Amino acid sequence: MSIHIRYNLTHNRIKENLELDRFIPSRSAMDFHYAHYMLTEGWKEKKKEEDQSPFSPSKEAYRQRLKEVFGMNRSRILAFSNKPPAPLPLATPNLEAVSLPKRIRRVPQTAERILDCPGLINDYYLNLLDWGKGNVLAIALENTVYLWDASTHTTLELVTVSDDEGPVTSVSWAPDCRHIAIGLDNSKIQVWDSTASRKVRTLREGHQARIGSLAWNRNILTTGSADSRIINNDLRVRSHIVETYRGHRHEVCGLKWSPSGRYLASGGNDNLVHIWDRSMASFNSATQWLHRIQDHTAAVKALAWCPFQSNMLASGGGMNDQCIKFWNINTGACLNSVNTGSQVSALIWSNNERELLSSHGLPDNNLILWKYPSMVQMAELTGHTSRVLFMSQSPDGLAVASAGDETLRIWNVFGNPDQATPKKEVTHEPFAHVSRIR
Repeated sequence: MSIHIRYNLTHNRIKENLELDRFIPSRSAMDFHYAHYMLTEGWKEKKKEEDQSPFSPSKEAYRQRLKEVFGMNRSRILAFSNKPPAPLPLATPNLEAVSLPKRIRRVPQTAERILDCPGLINDYYLNLLDWGKGNVLAIALENTVYLWDASTHTTLELVTVSDDEGPVTSVSWAPDCRHIAIGLDNSKIQVWDSTASRKVRTLREGHQARIGSLAWNRNILTTGSADSRIINNDLRVRSHIVETYRGHRHEVCGLKWSPSGRYLASGGNDNLVHIWDRSMASFNSATQWLHRIQDHTAAVKALAWCPFQSNMLASGGGMNDQCIKFWNINTGACLNSVNTGSQVSALIWSNNERELLSSHGLPDNNLILWKYPSMVQMAELTGHTSRVLFMSQSPDGLAVASAGDETLRIWNVFGNPDQATPKKEVTHEPFAHVSRIR
């Protein structure tokens, strides 16, 4: 009877509370000590009594009713459906793999310095400009060779040859930064000591036509002529001719030794490029070429060995070709060919970046900086009013000198703009102190 009365009272209280907005318990009516006991130990004894007592339908109905009212039968709330995943191990950051975005390098679009060069011969097949390792730039104007010191901005007239000998057709600095070779129209080569302003030797044998190209390989001076012959001259001995290369049919207008000094690249007015291996050179007979390249359709003057891939050569063709081609000299295969749309007169690789600079004649008369190997144009340098014929790189590899339209222009094309020197004023008539220059 007491159980029935207690059940009705509890049921009525629950029903009244459910009709309200919310149930707020009375803390004063709660026995916290009893509740703690029931949560920890009391429930064990209570369960034991219930297990020993006979089954009571009223108790079971009461228990189920409480579960429904208080939502105690929703056992899946905040429960994992599966075993929780194991935590990932903590990864130690690899500082070497973290790379910051590379700063975009800005290439100055105007020349840092412009020098007037009256008398500069407008001939694609000659090589009249060379920037030596001593930071002195040599340029030939008709019969005279001038030296311009890039550090002090002073000019010196080194030599003026006679009309019977000249004009000067090529110039090239020796690796010692002191001696300079001068090729002449009468097929002779003069070697001068620039420090003493004194001629030390004249090479008269070997060629029968003008000397349009020169290249040094330590103590060996290689000469290319309009007679189609290439000769290695050892200046340490009296009989200076040590090797001869025959393969071109017309004038040799481009010569470049590889950095190792083993391979020689030559280009000619016969549209040919030859690769020569000096280890195969012969004194008694003409040396056989390693590769003969016949893909260009115009004269090849522009040659440049890649500084970061020793077995690769870049070559540029003339007006009817207009292409820059890349060659694997081990196999002779063409790696890529890019049509520039203009005559290619010179090529220079960057020493710091994978970039290639080309100079051009007609119709664009400009310089173009390319990103290798994509060959995307990074910059176009303009200012020359006629074709750019000659180009040479400074010893630090940051600046480039280009010559054409009787001007010499210095470009900070490979330099870092944050470290570049302030732009200097345009200097006209650098050779004004020489009375014979207009």
